[in-house]
Amino acid sequence: MKKIEEKSELPENYEALKKQVGRTSNWRDRLDAVEELGQWNNKKVIDVLLRIMNNDDVYKVREAAYRKLKKFGEDVQMPAKKKGDLIKDVTKILVRIKKSLPEGHSYEEFKEKLKKMRLDVYDTYEGDKGPDIDQWLENMWVSVTKDR
Repeated sequence: MKKIEEKSELPENYEALKKQVGRTSNWRDRLDAVEELGQWNNKKVIDVLLRIMNNDDVYKVREAAYRKLKKFGEDVQMPAKKKGDLIKDVTKILVRIKKSLPEGHSYEEFKEKLKKMRLDVYDTYEGDKGPDIDQWLENMWVSVTKDR
């Protein structure tokens, strides 16, 4: 595949973009940073995009990094969707949150507490599940019991 010539220097806001792709509690910010970094065909940018493509928990972000790297002519493979839990011990995390709420709490109270306590968890699954996040989270809320 022929390399596409892009800007080869680093963007002025490279350090800020590098921090932005590391924000675990906002997959949209990470996606925006990948899109912007993808305009700069530079070794440092390529290294950041490779890290994101191989390690981000949200597939949309990993896929965007892959597309940018491919556009630069890098020899990369489409990342596979992760199987199983996106975040280690997510069930334990959700049980802890459920236990912290009073008996008889609502799903909405559970969802809000999750966002307050572990926005990174909510955000990762929202990025993965898209419009089905509420269905998935409510199913998890129902299935996790307080005696686990």
